[in-house]
Amino acid sequence: MKVLKFGGTSVGSVASIQTLLNILSDEVKNEEKPVVVLSAMSGVTNLLASMANDAANGKDFTADLAELEKRHFDVVKSLLDVQNQNPAFTRLKIHFNQLEELLQGILTLRELTPKTRDHVLSFGERCSTIMISRIAAQHFTDVLFVDAAEVVKTDSAFGNARVNTELSELLIRNLYEANRDKMLIVTGFIAGNEAGQTTTLGRGGSDYTAAIFGAALNAREIQIWTDVNGMMTADPRMVKKAFSLTELTYTEAMELSYFGAKVIYPPTMIPAFLKKIPIVIKNTFEPGFEGTVIRHDCKASNLPIKGISSINNISILNLEGSGMVGKSGFSGRLFSLLAREQINIILITQSSSEHSITFAVQPQDTERAKLVIEQEFELELLAKKLEHLVIEKNLAILAVVGENMKQTPGVSGKLFHALGRNGVNVRAIAQGSSEYNISVIISSNDLSKALNAVHDAFFVQLTKTLHAFCLGTGNIGKTLFNQLNAHREYLKENNGIQVKIAGISNTRKMTFNSDGISLDTWQGDLQASPHEADLQTFIDKMKEMNLPNCVFIDNTASPVPVGFYESIFQANISVITCNKIGNSGSYKQYKTFRDTARSHGVDFFYETNVGAGLPIINTLKNLMNSGDRVQRIEAILSGTISFIFNNFKGDANFHDVVKEAQEKGYTEPDPRDDLSGKDFMRKMLILARDAGYQMEEADVEIESVLPKASLEAKSVEDFYTTLKTEDAHFAKLKEQAEKDGKVLRYIGKLENGKVTITLQMVDENHPFYMLSGSDNIISFTTDRYRERPLVVKGPGAGAEVTAAGVFADLINLGAN
Repeated sequence: MKVLKFGGTSVGSVASIQTLLNILSDEVKNEEKPVVVLSAMSGVTNLLASMANDAANGKDFTADLAELEKRHFDVVKSLLDVQNQNPAFTRLKIHFNQLEELLQGILTLRELTPKTRDHVLSFGERCSTIMISRIAAQHFTDVLFVDAAEVVKTDSAFGNARVNTELSELLIRNLYEANRDKMLIVTGFIAGNEAGQTTTLGRGGSDYTAAIFGAALNAREIQIWTDVNGMMTADPRMVKKAFSLTELTYTEAMELSYFGAKVIYPPTMIPAFLKKIPIVIKNTFEPGFEGTVIRHDCKASNLPIKGISSINNISILNLEGSGMVGKSGFSGRLFSLLAREQINIILITQSSSEHSITFAVQPQDTERAKLVIEQEFELELLAKKLEHLVIEKNLAILAVVGENMKQTPGVSGKLFHALGRNGVNVRAIAQGSSEYNISVIISSNDLSKALNAVHDAFFVQLTKTLHAFCLGTGNIGKTLFNQLNAHREYLKENNGIQVKIAGISNTRKMTFNSDGISLDTWQGDLQASPHEADLQTFIDKMKEMNLPNCVFIDNTASPVPVGFYESIFQANISVITCNKIGNSGSYKQYKTFRDTARSHGVDFFYETNVGAGLPIINTLKNLMNSGDRVQRIEAILSGTISFIFNNFKGDANFHDVVKEAQEKGYTEPDPRDDLSGKDFMRKMLILARDAGYQMEEADVEIESVLPKASLEAKSVEDFYTTLKTEDAHFAKLKEQAEKDGKVLRYIGKLENGKVTITLQMVDENHPFYMLSGSDNIISFTTDRYRERPLVVKGPGAGAEVTAAGVFADLINLGAN
């Protein structure tokens, strides 16, 4: 036979009780009648505890009592035939009257003892079980209500009583044998001592009751019916990508349960574990789902860990001092003291030098633990052999669990890399010699981020999520969003990456969404946002959201965002930028960005700074990282100037070609911004620095394409007027080149630590001779590519290719 336990949500409403009856009906068709263990209706135990506390504090409890009575009566009216309602109402009313008398006594005495509290709490399970046994009797023959207090016997440790296993099993077997033909519907959570007084089994007590009955009756399996699809890889409220586990060993389930997985509680498994009875976690609201089986003979798994569990509010106490070193019995004295005070220790870690012990407790136990330790070790504290106890609050525990950990190298490395890369500071670490569990203590503020980052790191079959905050919604920003939206499925399937745009800002508005802003409606969402654009606020909000695998994308050409890069790196957030101002500023700033990113374990990608979507920066880095040495770099890195000189031939005059370039959108509104060579200089400076040279802007020699009069013209119109007057100058250059079989090219060169940008005439033997349109080209002459340089060529400007470069940087970031 089976033992089925239904939790509070499974008996919490008319609809869920109807589902429960359907589940029992299926069981009765195929099996012997099951033993059914029930919790109180959802929320009732908390309501009873609140009523008891109110009574002890002299407050009125009658409204809550009336609400409690109404909830049960409403279910009876909905699910019992009229002729069967009165007996149910009578039984329930007797219990509510007894509860009222009990609460009135607490109110009169202004006292709530643990024994009285247990008695009050027992009414939750008693009332739900009476109610559902009456309803079940309408659908099944021979249903028997069982008060577990009569057969589950414990000591008198009220609130968390210890079970007398031998006596309880004897009484349960006798009860079952006498009623084999009946469906037993049993109160969970409650028990009784030898004096017949009501006790409770503590946290997860109804699960424990089910396990006690299952072990006593050697059940085929114990089913725990709850409101989730079994044990999950992580808390689904914090990790959206958490998924159900098919099976777990008892050890894995106990480790996960101990560290916060509330689906099942550790004591539940002990009776089942001792008799090797499988425990199945099922979802009342999705009964067809297989759920999770906890058994002793799990199949081999290829996962290094089974799950990530957490406790989201703990405190740690740190005791240190020379008086602990080599002092036998010190730890025993400390922990015996805490045990006497019934202070539960969640985690312990001790330095190998024995100079310090750190342990974690529940926040409500912190001050009491401090007080008793200071009293116990008063002499050691006065003699300075111990330092005063240090308490840290607002902490959390994250634990990775799995039996495969002991045979899988690199588990701890992967854990700490995921935490470190996301800026999660680890305060303490504990790992048992069994290697089933690695536990870390972190700030509770970082728990959600840490859980998601670690989950992404270990469950490689899932898509990794990047949370991007994008600054700038001009041509590049819009095109990037279009590309991300169009290739969303491709990214998931081929790269295992999902990019969520968590924040967008332009110069007018900004908007945020931790679940991701829709790339179909982002423009409307941004326009409708109540938040006026403010860069400082945007960056503060990005940090405050504290999302895992976070990246800041600067799609602007403004110097303002650059001032925030360092603080962004310090918040363990990567930066991708097509804004070249940051890398072409002072060398000190250039180096600071790299050092800060490296020290915080994040990335700084800026491929689009030099050649838009062309892999120039990446190619140079690969050459350098592989040990090659750059001898010379030659480049044409201005799409605008490239277009102008590629079309300045035949009968064309320079003025008309520049005008055409502007009309086609290749130049800035003022073409001098391009033709001055300033932008080209920045690109060459970045290349020189990435090649290992400590250079400043003043070290780059630029030969201007334009005459002085054109550069100093007061307006764009005046600029074009001066160009016409210089037609003879440009015509002479063109004629000289054509006469020699050459073409004009504006070329940047890095050689022997010197950067020059000059207007040159090159012949057909030069790799830059056959350039067309607005293409960029770069030639790397290195120790390995000495005879035939490595050449990269292609479009060097335009929103599509620049956005594609940012896209490629995002993919590289995801790979890290």
